[in-house]
Amino acid sequence: MRLPIPLDVVKKLRVNDVVYVTGNVFTARDSAHEKMRAMNPKDLPFDPSGMALYHCGPLMKQEQGTWIAVSAGPTTSSRMEDVEDIILDRFDVHVIIGKGGMGERTSKALKKTGSVYLAFPGGAGVFAAEIITRVSQVYWLEELGMPEAVWILEVKEFGPLIVAMDSTEQSLYRSP
Repeated sequence: MRLPIPLDVVKKLRVNDVVYVTGNVFTARDSAHEKMRAMNPKDLPFDPSGMALYHCGPLMKQEQGTWIAVSAGPTTSSRMEDVEDIILDRFDVHVIIGKGGMGERTSKALKKTGSVYLAFPGGAGVFAAEIITRVSQVYWLEELGMPEAVWILEVKEFGPLIVAMDSTEQSLYRSP
């Protein structure tokens, strides 16, 4: 699927669907979420709408002025549970990629915004880095440090990603 994914297509995704995404994703962990929470969309130095939000604290290296991902596996998503609904609603983000799932607050926000949570396999950081085709931007590196900075990554066929939470409040992380 090519990002930005039309909202009507996102709303059709269901738990257990397998997808691969191509386009731009941005990374955000705890500190970036908190920083974004205090901002309005017009105040951000980048436009997250149309991109996928990737819960990731990548390990990067710089070669001849170009950033290269060394490892870019997902981080535990549940840590962002207290602010994810705000991010989804305020910044027009409809695809989250992470690991370990999220809770009821995020589930309700996914339904409200027509969004999905995609699970990427944990422990596959080097593999993830290999399917990042380009690091196009980095924001808040000096302020937040490498893992907490926002990295804009171009990816091609990023996955496999499993729809783990969908816009109908179905979740792999909740017992039937």
